[in-house]
Amino acid sequence: MADVTKSLRGIVENALRKLADEKGIPSSDLPEIAFEKPKREGQGDVSTNCAMKLCKLFGEKPLDLAGKIVERLEENEFVAKVEVAAPGFVNFFLSLKWMEKVLSEILLEGKRYGSSSLGEDKKVQVEFVSANPTGPLHVGHGRGAAVGDIIASILSFTGWRVEREYYINDAGLQMDILGRSTQSRYFEVACVPEKAPFPEDGYKGEYIYDIARAVRELEGDRFLSMPLEESRPFFKKFAADAILETIKKDLADFGVKFDVWFSEKSLYERDLVPSAMQTLKERGFAFENEGALWFKSTDFTDEKDRVLIRSNGVPTYFASDITYHKEKFDRGFEKVIDIWGADHHGYVPRMKAGVEALGRNAEDLQVLLIQFVNLLRDGQQIPMSTRSGQFVTLRDVLEEVGVDATRFFFVMRRSDSHLDFDLELAKQASNDNPVYYAQYAHARICSVLREAEARDVRLPGADEVNMEALSGDEERRLLARLGSFPEEMEKASRELAPHILVTYVLDLAGDFHSFYNACRILGEEEFVMKARLLLVQAAGTVLSTALGLLGVSAPERM
Repeated sequence: MADVTKSLRGIVENALRKLADEKGIPSSDLPEIAFEKPKREGQGDVSTNCAMKLCKLFGEKPLDLAGKIVERLEENEFVAKVEVAAPGFVNFFLSLKWMEKVLSEILLEGKRYGSSSLGEDKKVQVEFVSANPTGPLHVGHGRGAAVGDIIASILSFTGWRVEREYYINDAGLQMDILGRSTQSRYFEVACVPEKAPFPEDGYKGEYIYDIARAVRELEGDRFLSMPLEESRPFFKKFAADAILETIKKDLADFGVKFDVWFSEKSLYERDLVPSAMQTLKERGFAFENEGALWFKSTDFTDEKDRVLIRSNGVPTYFASDITYHKEKFDRGFEKVIDIWGADHHGYVPRMKAGVEALGRNAEDLQVLLIQFVNLLRDGQQIPMSTRSGQFVTLRDVLEEVGVDATRFFFVMRRSDSHLDFDLELAKQASNDNPVYYAQYAHARICSVLREAEARDVRLPGADEVNMEALSGDEERRLLARLGSFPEEMEKASRELAPHILVTYVLDLAGDFHSFYNACRILGEEEFVMKARLLLVQAAGTVLSTALGLLGVSAPERM
């Protein structure tokens, strides 16, 4: 309904400008007009509350202002009639021309219906997950993976050139701790734990034992007589490689594929850190003090300046991150999107300051924070602690409820809000389960189309259909939902909000189920049957597209 909405917005804005001129109000004071689907039956196909929002500006009662707007509306081919409703809504009833346009566009564009050129073919990078290769992915990483992957799909669908990237944090202290942890478990499984005591801050969890056993199976006892310092690099690399391969497999099985796996170590191997620090110096945002290099964070509202290079010459994580983001923009990305865990909240302004200090606009970097996931079983929260090594992995959830339900549930809520994931609900084959509800709608659609084919009923084109046959409430509601798909996609793209797409899918599924239950399709009069079959086909196309963007299958049978 994107074109229709633009058309309606145009005539409403023209009417408001006429009124503004009459009252001597500058047209620059008028905001963009918003439209929504009326919540109650009989109130039209689309509505605006602009009269209520502008009544003070115009010095009118909302209901009176709405009436004056309607009086000044120009004729429009998509509008059959307009009504005013208390306390000040302007409700539009759309025409047969609009119905024909929606169905024609869906038939013509197929899987591309709803796509746009919003991104103007600009190059954007979406960096997500980027978990340290020190352990398997847990459910929090899984939510970030789903959010990032779906955002990338939405952006691509709306005209951006998208690159998915995983930043491998394979440099720094955590990797040394991983090496020592694995080395200690190796000695433990060899029954000589006293030779390599487990580090106090070591990584716990059975997976470390698994890696240690793998080392012993491949290398035998050859490290038992070797000095610890000499063998430690081997354990560090072996463990990191093993964990990274597990991460890659888990993500691939989750339907998430990256264009680039970027190693933090490469920043140092390519001597990019000194270059980035020099850029900050030249731009006046880095200074030396007491043998260390500092970032002038206080120039960007931070309460204190931050260390970039310690007095011992070791870069901080902040220096690495600034360097990494400089490297991103040097690759030609016009926009960079980082998806982080909620515990990085305080780091966001600092990172934006770093980007700005490099000569970019702070808005060129957008950071989304992913809140925590609470796993529920039988209404009870499953306890998790990454510190103790007791956590539920992404693999665990995939094996229990499957890819479709996991992806769908992870993005049902705003990414910055906590998510309760009910494992038992996700497995239910009932309409209480939202992903089942949506998929069942698609299976119903396919069933109708199969039956039509079995009866040798040919699917018509939009120009062969009498649109008056689609005048019922359920049919119009379903049509309106199909027509709103392009707008919902643009909204999801602008806001980087996969949950908008999930909400749309559930609304579309609900509208189809209502239509299916209320309207006989096959066996009706031919002109009614053809019109309804065309509507079914269009619903199937859009629902399949929307599920595909979520990375969720659209089954033909259930």
